[in-house]
Amino acid sequence: MGLILLEALLALVVLIAIVWWTMFSGRTRGELKPPASAADDAAPPRQPPP
Repeated sequence: MGLILLEALLALVVLIAIVWWTMFSGRTRGELKPPASAADDAAPPRQPPP
C-alpha cells in the first residue's frame, strides 16, 4: 500500500515538474514581454461593433 502511494506521489511530482518546465522555461521572471513593433503603434485602436 505504501509503495503505491509513494509511486503516485512521484508521478504527481513528475507531472508538476513537466508542466512547470513547459510553462516557464526560457522566460524572464516567468512572463513574456509584449512584442514591440512599429505596426502596432501606427494602427488605430479597434472599436467594438455597435
